[in-house]
Amino acid sequence: MITGKDIYNVVAGIVPLYVAMFLGYGSVRWWNILTPEQCSGVNRFVSMFAAPFLAFKFIMANNPYEMNLKFLAGDTLQKVLVLVALYIWNLTRFGNLDTSVIIYALFSLPNTLVMGIPLLEAMYGKFSTSLMTQIVVLQSVIWNTILLILLEYRAGKILIQEKFSDNAAAISTVAVDPEVESLGGEMLQADADMGHDGRLRVVVRRSPSISSNSSTYKSCNFPSSSASSRASSVREINSFHSARETPLRNPSFGGSSPHIINLQNSLSNGIMLDEDLRRPKRWWWGGSSKNISRVSSVYTSDIIAGSSNVVDVPHQSSSSKEEHDESSEIKENSRNIHNGSQKKMENIEENGENKKKQMPSTSVMTKLIIIMVYRKLAWNPNTWASFVGIAWSLIQYRFHLKMPSIIEGSITIVSNTGLGMAMFSLGLFMALQPNIIACGKKWAAISLSVRFLGAPAVIAATSAPIGIRGDLLRVEIIQASLPQGIMPFVFAKEYNLYPDIFSTAVIFGMVVALPVTIVYYVLLGLFN
Repeated sequence: MITGKDIYNVVAGIVPLYVAMFLGYGSVRWWNILTPEQCSGVNRFVSMFAAPFLAFKFIMANNPYEMNLKFLAGDTLQKVLVLVALYIWNLTRFGNLDTSVIIYALFSLPNTLVMGIPLLEAMYGKFSTSLMTQIVVLQSVIWNTILLILLEYRAGKILIQEKFSDNAAAISTVAVDPEVESLGGEMLQADADMGHDGRLRVVVRRSPSISSNSSTYKSCNFPSSSASSRASSVREINSFHSARETPLRNPSFGGSSPHIINLQNSLSNGIMLDEDLRRPKRWWWGGSSKNISRVSSVYTSDIIAGSSNVVDVPHQSSSSKEEHDESSEIKENSRNIHNGSQKKMENIEENGENKKKQMPSTSVMTKLIIIMVYRKLAWNPNTWASFVGIAWSLIQYRFHLKMPSIIEGSITIVSNTGLGMAMFSLGLFMALQPNIIACGKKWAAISLSVRFLGAPAVIAATSAPIGIRGDLLRVEIIQASLPQGIMPFVFAKEYNLYPDIFSTAVIFGMVVALPVTIVYYVLLGLFN
């Protein structure tokens, strides 16, 4: 039976975390102590040092030879069941990859490290700390990796369908420059060469002339964002790139300046230049809408549309009357041409909407995804913290070794900042948002329902049948009802996968997490 003292112990264990979050929120919103640039530095410290050291501390202290396999099986079955259901749904005509990735992240990735460990320890004692650490290990090694695979697949699919929509099946290889960390968060360019066998060889590399801080991809169709939510994305300050429009670019025409490729505008304003077909073709993606207003010319090969036409918008310069007159003459002479091309483009777009988009072979896409996920994980300090922590715990508990005190002390002094700084950083994040509910009431309700009702219900359904009972089942259910983790939001913002939904899930979820978990704690305590 849950007593008032039990509830007080839970509140006493979790309120200090909210105090740190409150101080972070007030430092920006009320007291103006920190600027957005300083907030970015705090967030950078948390992501690069505090959180990895905190994860390493808990993982290395966990005995991997005494892991509760039944507990982990219940948690794993929940994730597998969700993935299978989403896969089947995507095979239907109602399926949507963006929706599936969002639902998976909401179901599977709660804030276990920062909120789960102190909360469950206050509720059920020290034995729950070991269980939560085991969940953290699986989350870091498996479930976050699956999320990255889905995001990189989505980014690669968008890349292929936008740049090689009609000849994607002809792609034989996709090589990625070693400097490219992700397909979703950088300004990139793609060079395509056709081999003797008629197959395309694509090389992806960073743009040499455009900063990667102003890029990601367009999103697929999904819930619409309001003007306030778009403004929210501009104001969000963290160490990752913001999401913007993704026009195609070609640097090889008209000098060294990049030029945006826009087929619709090109055909309505330009002329056909067949001789330019001999030039090597290069496509860029990423960028910001600000660049569009500054671009003076447009160039593209119709390789993308399956045609042999090149389109050019004449350059108009306010400082050169001669160029302006020449441009006007060219436009006048090409009026009839572009009218016919406009109709042709409309027919192409109409037919393209009714035709299934091509994709490269499974082996090409699989190799591309493996390469990108490996690079993403290799450059993530949390990945290193998890794997090094697992390796040391295997050695430590197998050979009964003890870490040297000088190393242990160094780890402890940094990891002790982890919980407080992580919650403080969450407070900064909340203060930088114009609205707590940034994605609209409908999607706020959906995300919170999935997080606080759907996830506990599914894990209860997968845990009870395999014999999980008592406090073990209660810990399983409550850890599934924890607020949304911050990592899915970071990935969603980097890959432009509707970050407003995850922003709302993180912020509003933290606000309601304490009362929701206490309600679960009390209700579960009624059943012995």
